[in-house]
Order: sequence, then C-alpha cells, then structure tokens
Amino acid sequence: MEAEKPKKRAGRKTEYDPAIAAEICTRISCGESLRQICMEERMPVHSTVYLWLLQNKQFSDNYAKAREEQADTLADEIQAIADEPPAEIVDDKGVSRTDSGWVTWQKNRIDARKWVASKLKPKKYGDRQILAGDAERQIEVKSKSEIFDGLR
Repeated sequence: MEAEKPKKRAGRKTEYDPAIAAEICTRISCGESLRQICMEERMPVHSTVYLWLLQNKQFSDNYAKAREEQADTLADEIQAIADEPPAEIVDDKGVSRTDSGWVTWQKNRIDARKWVASKLKPKKYGDRQILAGDAERQIEVKSKSEIFDGLR
C-alpha cells in the first residue's frame, strides 16, 4: 500500500493585491515592522513586497508615507516607555529597589526606536548637524578651479 502524499500547501500570494498592500501600509504606520507582517502565512514574503514596491507607484508612495508615519508612532512609543513606572525588586529584608536590568532593557527599547525614527524621518528625528565656522574663521566655499589656481 502506497503512503498518502501530504497535501501541498498553497504558496503565499505573489500577485499584487491592493487590500493586502493597504493593510501592510496601515500596519507599518502603526509601528509594526515589515518583518513581523510578512511572517504571517496570509501575507506575502519580503521579496514579494519589494517587488510590488518596484512595480506599483501608488503602493510605493503609500509605503513611503507609512514609513514616515511609523517614525511618529515610534516617537509616541518612546514617550510611553519613558513614562512607565520602574520595575521594583523587593529583597528578602523587604527593601525595595529599582530593577537595574529592567532599566537597561527600557533604555535599549528607547534607543532602538530613536535610531529607527531618525532614519525614517531624519529632518524631524535625526541629529541636527550645522556646518558653521566661527567669527575668526568663517567657512568659505570654493570651486575646484579656485583651489587649483591657488596652488599655481
């Protein structure tokens, strides 16, 4: 008697689906990562989403906007994490102290969100860098020809 062959599972969706694309954008703007979203069986894999981005201008525009909105969501999460009361540990003598491991974990969560937000929306959340001289040594902009003329 021949063993039954296991049923083949249907592959993940590869054809562009506007409803799934809209859900991906909504979930990203709410703070979920594309990795988390694509782990679900009913969602396309990363490579399919990237292909959709290349092939569909509307989805690409919506995705870019969702990523910018995600930065704002991350900023909100940072504030919520920072506002959480610290975890307390009570030792065998009844003395309460803040759990330093919890503090480190919260700091890592905040730092990760700050970094991602700064990359997604650098004008708003990135480190501001100002290139300026001082009163005695002001910055001058010279063309290449001016530099080479000065060397002759």
